[in-house]
Amino acid sequence: MKLIESILTKNPCYTAGKKIKVGGLMLHSIGCPQPKASVLINSWNSPSHDNSCVHGFIDGNDGTVYQTLPWDHRGWHCGKGNKGSGNDSHIGVEMCEPACIQYTSGANFTCSDVAAAKAVVKRTYEAAVELFAMLCKKYNLDPLADGIVISHKEGHSRGIASNHGDPEHLWEQLGMGYTMDTFRKAVKAAMGSADESNADKRTKIMGTAKATAEQMKAYIKAKNPAVAQTVLDMIPLYLSEGKAEGVRGDIAFAQSCLETGNFAFSGSAVTLSQNNFCGMGVTSNGMKGNSFDTPQLGIRAQVQHLKAYASTEVLKNTCVDPRFKYVTRGCSEYVEWLGQKENPNGKGWATGDEYGKKILAILKGILAMDKEITKSDETWYRVRRTWNDAASQKGAFKEMDNAKACADENPGYSVFDETGKVLYSPVMPFQPFLVKVKTPYLNIRKGPGTDYEKTGEYTGVGIFTIVEEQSGKGSESGWGLLKSYADTRDGWISLSIPERM
Repeated sequence: MKLIESILTKNPCYTAGKKIKVGGLMLHSIGCPQPKASVLINSWNSPSHDNSCVHGFIDGNDGTVYQTLPWDHRGWHCGKGNKGSGNDSHIGVEMCEPACIQYTSGANFTCSDVAAAKAVVKRTYEAAVELFAMLCKKYNLDPLADGIVISHKEGHSRGIASNHGDPEHLWEQLGMGYTMDTFRKAVKAAMGSADESNADKRTKIMGTAKATAEQMKAYIKAKNPAVAQTVLDMIPLYLSEGKAEGVRGDIAFAQSCLETGNFAFSGSAVTLSQNNFCGMGVTSNGMKGNSFDTPQLGIRAQVQHLKAYASTEVLKNTCVDPRFKYVTRGCSEYVEWLGQKENPNGKGWATGDEYGKKILAILKGILAMDKEITKSDETWYRVRRTWNDAASQKGAFKEMDNAKACADENPGYSVFDETGKVLYSPVMPFQPFLVKVKTPYLNIRKGPGTDYEKTGEYTGVGIFTIVEEQSGKGSESGWGLLKSYADTRDGWISLSIPERM
């Protein structure tokens, strides 16, 4: 199944912004001789198309699925019946129909090329089976349970849809042998076959790391003999930060090797000093990407971003990932799905071909390193207020987790290695601060970035309280949420212009 996101952003149904708790899936057939999904998408993506909107179209020529609404968005696909509307509970998907049919009255039609028509219907049916299998797994639905997978016709019989006969009318009159019962069974079978043939072959991002820090160090030294000592020192953080969030830290490290060219940063959009080891924020050519104060924070942000893709579980640590909110949670459970082209949801970390496969090749190389490699020197992790203030030391630990726990219990303390490098600093809660605005024309925007609309208002000259800070387009110093907009969260100013007090 090929899935392409083509959201109908101009359709009034989309702009209404209503959500549903997905409780089922409804299958439709468009009811006109048009096999091209693009024709319908172009027609429906308009403010004037205010009477219908579905979650997806299946192209009759090649079986491509076009997602036209977020799956949990309330659509306008089935009208209503005497017991309510399936729009409030069901995802609606339209199958395009053959060009060689001609409707005569109601659901009746003539067909000038039965063989061609059957080929189109078979193509859309099979794509619908794959799509519904994916959605049933995504929303934990049993396609054989009552009322879960239904047609528009069945929706009408149940009192939750308008009086239509699709898609059964098309299947019956062309003698396809399809029924909604065969469809439901096919969806169930597709769910099982996909799980049996692929699930045990894919690599989950969530879980316990299989590689050791020594294996990762050995791998990177073999690939890049000139690797900086600071990189070797921070490698254990991949495991400790990954463990904190339930993410495989060895996968995060393998991804960093890919993104940084084995930490040589040759041709990379980021540099070592940015503490950004995964290209975070490099969303187009020429962008510098995000920067972090310490390697620990950069690795934490990467791990949190992986968790956003792989799981819907809440974060354990305070979020330091500036792009966490942009991810569709749980859309890439497996490493193989981190590439958008290989992801069945059409989402993912990167757009390049076989992105996940490249990460797994590196991981395989790491795991092939000798597991019996031992450290040449014993490492101690020291907890102090500053490295030079030896008298403030709370303790020295052989285990990083114990040292982190001690630092967490003592505000203002950090974990240092034996060279005085900071390996871990607890993230302190955000503290509101004041800024002085000297221009009367500082724009207030509805979100943190120039890609958000202006409110039409200015701050004016004065001193203002910032209650939240985020990175965003158009301001190297980030964006601040004004205190007077704290409740609605739609009043942000660039922090590159005012003076921080």
